[in-house]
Amino acid sequence: MNDFDIIVIGGGHAGIEAALATARLKKKTCLLTLKIENIGKMPCNPSVGGPAKGIVVREIDALGGQMPITADRTALQFKMLNSAKGPGVRALRVQSDKLAYKKYMQEVCLHQENLTVLEDMAVKLNVDNNKVTGVTLRDGSIIHASIVILTTGTYMAGVNMISSEVKEGGPDLEPTTKDLSASLRDLGLRTFRLKTGTPPRILRSSIDFSQTKLEEGTKGFLHFSQITNREDVLPFERQVPCHLTYTTSETHEYIINNLNKSSMYSGVVKGVGPRYCPSIEDKLVRFKDKPRHLLFLEPESLQLDTIYLQGFSTSLPRDIQEKMVHSLPGFKDAIIKKYAYAIEYDAIDPIQMKPSFESKVIENLFTAGQVNGTSGYEEAAGQGLMAGINACMKLDGKEPLILGRDEAYIGVLVDDLTTKGTLEPYRLLTSRAEFRLLLRHDNAEQRLIEYGRNIGLVSDERYQAYVDKMNQIQKLEQHLQETTFMQDDKTIHAYMESVGYDTNEHKSINGQDLVRRPNVTTKDLLATIGEDVDEEIANQCDIELKYAGYIDKARREANKLKEMENIKLGVDFNYDEVDNLSIEGRQKLNKYKPATMGQASRISGVNPADLAVLAIAIKQGKGKSI
Repeated sequence: MNDFDIIVIGGGHAGIEAALATARLKKKTCLLTLKIENIGKMPCNPSVGGPAKGIVVREIDALGGQMPITADRTALQFKMLNSAKGPGVRALRVQSDKLAYKKYMQEVCLHQENLTVLEDMAVKLNVDNNKVTGVTLRDGSIIHASIVILTTGTYMAGVNMISSEVKEGGPDLEPTTKDLSASLRDLGLRTFRLKTGTPPRILRSSIDFSQTKLEEGTKGFLHFSQITNREDVLPFERQVPCHLTYTTSETHEYIINNLNKSSMYSGVVKGVGPRYCPSIEDKLVRFKDKPRHLLFLEPESLQLDTIYLQGFSTSLPRDIQEKMVHSLPGFKDAIIKKYAYAIEYDAIDPIQMKPSFESKVIENLFTAGQVNGTSGYEEAAGQGLMAGINACMKLDGKEPLILGRDEAYIGVLVDDLTTKGTLEPYRLLTSRAEFRLLLRHDNAEQRLIEYGRNIGLVSDERYQAYVDKMNQIQKLEQHLQETTFMQDDKTIHAYMESVGYDTNEHKSINGQDLVRRPNVTTKDLLATIGEDVDEEIANQCDIELKYAGYIDKARREANKLKEMENIKLGVDFNYDEVDNLSIEGRQKLNKYKPATMGQASRISGVNPADLAVLAIAIKQGKGKSI
């Protein structure tokens, strides 16, 4: 008899979402964590969101996850990025109170029905006939379960490094285990070493902020979650500002002259570091021509006196870190409260994972988060939520929920991981999404809330609020269509002139046509005739009307992709039974085992001729099983 339906190993951002989702879907769940006090910990940057990542948080909200709610309620500052650019790249980022964030998450987990939080360490995955049966704990006791979701982050065989000083441990030298990843390898899973790191934390009172640039948040009611109210967030006037500074030539000199003392360049590090969040020494080696590098000064918590020096990750010795920090503008007398360090850990090759986040090697083993080779709290949380959802689907005998590349950034992420794999910590970027105009901050609910509701993670009340909002948008668009404006009317003329249009024509034009013009907004246009409209509803109208042509084109392209996605292949497809495949194509298809023809088409080395041969083979009924 099972102790639990599902065991989730790890209380980080992936583990939290997985455990809460399965418990809320009425599965008896165990969240196994090394320390309850570290559930929801932010070991790296104290923030949530950013380019692409902020849209993932909105997607998590539309599917019924927890991160957006907690991020809103514990934010020190809200900032809308790329607001002057197109809607496809706009994203919300919040500066988080890292202590308040983890405390909130702990309270949610400890009071969630159907969820047992257990403080212990898993050292072995138990499997019978290639199917999960549970886990063995460090004292030798066994917990039985039908499904295990592995969300160990950077804790498997973790090693902390400052220069040549190497100590075993996870973030902040917390306990680590080599046994669990060894157990996975014994079962046939491939692991590889990855590296990440953090910058030094500086005593706030020791920084001369007059020599840095003030970076305030964005005014207005900003939020990740649609259930967040104004009273749930910190008012703009009480939000905590960030600051900017830059490296100097002196900083660069210290780094370049001591590269051989860096863990990364001295041979201590075996794993690959993140390309898009590199250490400062890596930046200097890669971008030799840049005279300076931007650094962000981010407050960590209202309860702490420390500043996180974003962009200054390093594994150089402590004495060199001191000199580097003191060379920065405003940091002459800065006091380092915590030195920077690098961390190396075991990750699992994501090519061995199905798009449902279930392992191709071990049945009923799901993996999510940094253990899949990704980087970032948001990517981890999105994976954890999907792994939790699909674990429940598996238990209930239902088809998994697999989001398409045109439906969500989470869909882009899992497709990239399972189609291409990764050799370095994978980070979501807007450039990775070919349909980013469809995957916007403003339309996450429209894309995903039906899934959340059908699964059972979105309440009827929340869904009804969404339906009401969609009706308001439709009514407003209709109202604009039916409202005509005389361009020589004094009020209309004054407004149009203020946004760059000079016309006195005695000509009427409807509101939709006017809003389609650059700089004209629904809210301001209707204000000229004395009508006040909800800003969020008006902004949605603006995007839908101004970008209608581009959005329609993107949808047509996405529909072509879906035709390929509907042709199933699956992990048991026998490519050796298919004649005339290229040698490379056959090798790649056997290695990656794509779930669909669409996924096969995105594998490097599988050419159009291979796809044509595959299509014929499928029609002939070949390759269905080995």
